[in-house]
Amino acid sequence: MNINILEAAGKYLKSILRKKYQSYYGNPLKSASCFQTLISKIKIMKTRLSIIAILILSGLSIGSGSTQKLTGKVTDEGGKPLPGVFVNYDKTNTGILTDIYGYYSISINEKARFLVFSLKGFKTVKEEIGQRSVINVRMKSLNLKEEMIIVEHEIIQEISDDILPSISVSNRKTYSAYRMKGGVAAYNGPGRYNNYFNTEGYSTVHENGYKSVLHNPLSTFSIDVDRASYSNIRRFTNQGQKPPVDAVRIEEMINYFNYDYLEPRNEHPFSVYTELSECPWHEGHYLMHIGLKGKEIDSESLPPSNLVFLLDVSGSMNSPNKLPLLKSAFRLLVSKLRAEDRVSIVVYAGAAGVVLEPTPGTRKEEILQAIERLEAGGSTAGGQGLQLAYKIAAGNFMEDGNNRIILATDGDFNIGPSSNAEMERLIEEKRDEGIYITVLGFGMGNYKDDKMEIIADKGNGNYAYIDNILEARKVLVSEFGATLFTIARDVKFQVEFNPAKIKSYRLIGYENRLLNDEDFNDDRKDAGEMGAGHTVTTLYELVPAGAAAHVPSIDPLKYQSEREITRKRAGEEFLTIKLRYKKPEGGNSILMEIPFKQKVLAFEEASDNLKFSAAVAGFGMVLRDSEYKGTANFDSVTEMARNAMGEDEEGYRAEFIRLVKTVRNISLFEEVSGSEEARQTGIPVLAPGKKK
Repeated sequence: MNINILEAAGKYLKSILRKKYQSYYGNPLKSASCFQTLISKIKIMKTRLSIIAILILSGLSIGSGSTQKLTGKVTDEGGKPLPGVFVNYDKTNTGILTDIYGYYSISINEKARFLVFSLKGFKTVKEEIGQRSVINVRMKSLNLKEEMIIVEHEIIQEISDDILPSISVSNRKTYSAYRMKGGVAAYNGPGRYNNYFNTEGYSTVHENGYKSVLHNPLSTFSIDVDRASYSNIRRFTNQGQKPPVDAVRIEEMINYFNYDYLEPRNEHPFSVYTELSECPWHEGHYLMHIGLKGKEIDSESLPPSNLVFLLDVSGSMNSPNKLPLLKSAFRLLVSKLRAEDRVSIVVYAGAAGVVLEPTPGTRKEEILQAIERLEAGGSTAGGQGLQLAYKIAAGNFMEDGNNRIILATDGDFNIGPSSNAEMERLIEEKRDEGIYITVLGFGMGNYKDDKMEIIADKGNGNYAYIDNILEARKVLVSEFGATLFTIARDVKFQVEFNPAKIKSYRLIGYENRLLNDEDFNDDRKDAGEMGAGHTVTTLYELVPAGAAAHVPSIDPLKYQSEREITRKRAGEEFLTIKLRYKKPEGGNSILMEIPFKQKVLAFEEASDNLKFSAAVAGFGMVLRDSEYKGTANFDSVTEMARNAMGEDEEGYRAEFIRLVKTVRNISLFEEVSGSEEARQTGIPVLAPGKKK
């Protein structure tokens, strides 16, 4: 980067800070020490190009003169669209990003000669503009491994209306708030999520606290195989925002990743993995890692499927990251269908209707044509669509097959049954018919995460958020069996702690999956389903017996004495893990019981399974600004993850580290730009972090 640009950025920043500290201290000379301390901090942050670029965008103009518009598409060598490619023209440091389909539209100065395309993992392309108005580009991969991971976005200022809006000069001078086209998102100041302009819905998460083992020896909950929270957090981060606190569900973040657990080797459909180490964010505490691994089933051995695609084509889906992305995702799924599979398509807008009667999986062209003809418009009768989908699924029920509805929507129901309570009652009435449901969330701005979670939870299903075509490939192709085929129903956890070893415990995550202790043995109580090849991971933070840490207490009981610690309790066992599950066809639940008495490992000696899950949990707690985060911060999370990469064949763990760094940059930027002076300059929202 040109040194003159850096100097200009530095001067701009110093002018803001000097003005701010003059207002605080009156005399700039007297505040020199404080000012220099802050400047030292800024010098550290200058190594993060995202901060510098934001300052440049605010303080420098691109130039004057007439402009012309260039459009085109960017693909890889195989013709697949590349999202997130940074496109700019020569002698500028600003530009735009390609959208999820690889398209871009950029306004350039008439004197510009070259268009430059850059993306991490690909060779930079420089194209002469000449008289062309359309420039399509194919980029050559430098690292094939990075083709399957979500790219880091570059710093942005001007983004076309197809992706992000530009910021007018008048808005910069008054109030830095703007909305993306189609109600995609709204911002209130740099990097901040503006709930006033946004109607997204999230259920409140009340974090689990510490429980005394003497008074609460049992911890009971349902498994959760949903992974929507992590990809939704990634969506916010890639827009330069922190996610809303209640969008952060730590168990879903942990379960987004696969872990190295052994395949089941007995009559049970899943294996159990256990490990105990020191806690990395609370000295003197332990971290207990429990993992389940569902048995893998070869795709050729999977039972036949009766699938009903329930697709939202209402007006709220009329956005590039909704219906067009939905179509692309379902094209991937159709490619996996076999001759024995049957597909029906139900759509809903102001009313619900069938657009494809049950069709064999071999007639892919017919199925694809039905998907391609879909257009968005009208209101959203989601309840009516669900009722029709269940009717179609029941009418074509396969006794020994996989009967499943796949709902794709933004969740913004507004006609007929639409409240969360109405959705819950509707789904509970249908779930005992042997029909499962998979919920795929799309879009932003009016996204109803709370409604999607209820539908999946109460409907014997699972829930994923599709933020781009790569996530669609992960959910519907790479994890096809786990997403669509259930190997165990109503899977429940119950952990009993030994008070001779453990003083108190805290379950990390699973707040909306908690059960009463007596629900564990009650087969009428619904719980989560586990898919073929799924991994489910649970973390407990444990306070060892004898520790000085404060434990929640109650007054002495009047009618019964404190429980005694028997010799049996004083043995080597830390805890006992009990699991209950039903076979997919139903029947009575089956009990598994596993006592745990391994030694406590130093955190550095723990497996990559434990260390990486701890990193993800730490990130979730930092995002939530949890009172239980202890010493966890962005740097410690990054270090933990970096030391637990494992094989990482698909690159998801590497992407996680970049995500943490991006959120850290957003947080650092907010520290600098939180003043009124900075807000009035109209500094645009920074895109996810760009390395120096």
